[in-house]
Amino acid sequence: MNVGELFLSVFGGLQFTWANAVMLLLGSLLIYLAVAKEYEPVLLLPIGFGCILANLGMSVYNPESFLKVIYDAGIKTELFPLLIFIGVGAMIDFRPLLAQPKMVLLGAAGQFGIFGALILATLLGYELNEAASIGVIGAIDGPTAIYVASKLAPDMLGPIAVAAYSYMSLIPIIQPPIMRLMTSRKERLIRMDYAPRPVARVTVVSFPVVVTIAVSLLAPAAAPLIAALMLGNLLREAGVVDRLSKAAQNEIINISTLFLGLAIGATMTAEKFLFDPVTGFQIRTLGIMILGLLAFILDTVAGLLFGKLMSFLSGGKINPLIGACGISAFPMAGRISAKMALEEDPNNFILMHAMGSNTAGQLGSVIAGGVLLAIVGKMMGIG
Repeated sequence: MNVGELFLSVFGGLQFTWANAVMLLLGSLLIYLAVAKEYEPVLLLPIGFGCILANLGMSVYNPESFLKVIYDAGIKTELFPLLIFIGVGAMIDFRPLLAQPKMVLLGAAGQFGIFGALILATLLGYELNEAASIGVIGAIDGPTAIYVASKLAPDMLGPIAVAAYSYMSLIPIIQPPIMRLMTSRKERLIRMDYAPRPVARVTVVSFPVVVTIAVSLLAPAAAPLIAALMLGNLLREAGVVDRLSKAAQNEIINISTLFLGLAIGATMTAEKFLFDPVTGFQIRTLGIMILGLLAFILDTVAGLLFGKLMSFLSGGKINPLIGACGISAFPMAGRISAKMALEEDPNNFILMHAMGSNTAGQLGSVIAGGVLLAIVGKMMGIG
């Protein structure tokens, strides 16, 4: 056996092409952004490494790959996104929202871009289930985007997850220019007094139970997501299961995120993500990234416009910047809105108002995802 035959006998089972090499570079780029730029490192790092493994023969499409086991156990069953939502719920304090119920309106307004991007995607030739999955990227809620895509368009899971988490990490870059463009300096200088009525403990503890029941009855498709989120919040607010609350915020969410990232990265094969020898270049992947960004921008614009409307109706008592954090992306979006106000006036503290809007956006994104699952799933006979 010569050297060439030996090489083929060892490596012949791996069909490696130039497209796989490009995907290795893409996976390395995601790792670089996670490590050097700290762009959502908790997820982009495992996604990047999973992408590298996928293009070395260990994708989820290989029945012998250990990553397929992880994918089948946590993505196909929707287990990982739900476990992550338990952790997210355990981290959220809904008191700013409960003290200012009107912030629910901003959380609803921050989801309009989802449906705008959905309509545009269908006009561009995407199937309705694909368009719905793309639109959810605009909420900038990774677990919800993954949950919806895994049910409606599992073949698009990789680019949708990368887009959702990439744009989440780029919130400090993408949102501020839009906020400056959509608001005047006078509006950004508006001060909002934070003197809400105290929220009773019984209200805080009852809230996750009531929300779970109400959303499950009104939008059953959103029930698993909202139940996981509210379970985590109940663990936090009950005050009697501190170990479970801390486990949800740390071990459970960390392990789930690691496996989720690896499994999603393992779907990013060259054939699915970049170039298929039969169908050619996957232009649709680029379309997903662009439409997802558009959905994010539309959500931000819609939230700001509604914030401006509330400011007008209140006689200038509401700073419209808090409308920008009506998306999910908790707590980064709320912090960015508060930072923008502080840049204009170092004594203008709107953080608690922004967090009220941001937590409303978290609920809004889950409900919007559930509505899409219910409507699109029924129309197309999915799920």
